[in-house]
Amino acid sequence: MDQNMDQNQPAKKSMSLNIISSSTKNTKHKGFGAGAINLNNVSPIIIDRGEAKIDIGAMHAKSKVERGIKFTTNREELEGGRQVWLVWVAVDKQPEGGNYAGATACEMWIDEENKKGWKILAEHVNKLDYAIKRRIMLEGLGTEEKAALKQLLVSHNEEWWNRSSDEIKQALEG
Repeated sequence: MDQNMDQNQPAKKSMSLNIISSSTKNTKHKGFGAGAINLNNVSPIIIDRGEAKIDIGAMHAKSKVERGIKFTTNREELEGGRQVWLVWVAVDKQPEGGNYAGATACEMWIDEENKKGWKILAEHVNKLDYAIKRRIMLEGLGTEEKAALKQLLVSHNEEWWNRSSDEIKQALEG
């Protein structure tokens, strides 16, 4: 194969989710990637056993705790297990620097022994959307989970934490 052929190939366009508006003002799609949602400023955080960790695999429902687990949407099918939280955190980039702007929490239950779990995937997707829209929805998190999430956010970037809204700071208080 000729090595120069690769140089003549056009660069591949990155894939992204396209949002095509149904409004009458914007009836024509304006090309590949137009209106794309940028997921570069959203991170999935898994809170498990009192510890919060960034787990990029969660972006595709393949976090460390989810691997090898068969999920159901029927809570009664799961006899045991432990509660695990997926938290979507969105970062805003301002001229003065970044800040944590959106945070939403989704519950799931994991029974590693039986390789079963419970979650509502639609809720996880909707909460991702809410985080992208800069909403703060951390209901359900207990004191231990809030403390773990706050510790991770502060240790990851204290300047971002200091520039974050009072709403997110209050949501993570005891």
